[in-house]
This record gives sequence, C-alpha cells and structure tokens, in this order.
Amino acid sequence: MNALKNKVTLIGRLGAKPEVMNFETGRALARFTLATNEGYKDRNGQWQDNTQWHNINAWGKSAELVGKLLDKGLEVMLEGKLVNQSYETKTGEKRFSTVVELNEFLIISSKNVQ
Repeated sequence: MNALKNKVTLIGRLGAKPEVMNFETGRALARFTLATNEGYKDRNGQWQDNTQWHNINAWGKSAELVGKLLDKGLEVMLEGKLVNQSYETKTGEKRFSTVVELNEFLIISSKNVQ
C-alpha cells in the first residue's frame, strides 16, 4: 500500500474576508473560516441544516492569492491537510485546535448564488 496521506477536501462558503498578515521574513499568512452545510431529515421527517465551521490557514503564494481573490460569501472548493495546534491561554491553560492548512483552492461561484 502506498503511504497514507493527510488530505482533506472541503466545499463551502467563506464566513468573512480573509485576514492576511505579512511577517518580517517576507512570508505571508492568510486566515479565514469556511462554512460547510449538510442537510438531513430528523426523526419527524423534517429537513434540518447542519453547518460546520472550519478554520483555514494559507501560507506564502497561496496566502497572497487568497487575499486578492477570496471574499466573504464566495463558494470555494479547497484541498489541504489537517494540522493540530496547541497553545497556552493567559491563565496557563493548555488548549488545542485543528486547522486546515490550504494547498489549493478553486472558486466555484460568486457570493450567495442560489
């Protein structure tokens, strides 16, 4: 079997305009959230909507493109990998989060096209 890979593909809409940061090293980071939706029928046969929010990080040239091309409400397909992060709060409590580190993206449609 070939090596197993950490790979995720999501299709959703941006929750806000990406935030782009440029570091002294010249490297760029873009952060944004992506909402994915799934519909399902509950026990009573009523359709329910389940929205999941994903934190996305893009680095380097991808970050620059994200900053130029993406905006709140755009529907995109993206591919990346899951990255687990840990940090300490001001009170010393250890916290964990999972982000998607973006490799590629494709704009599917403009804002709120139904």
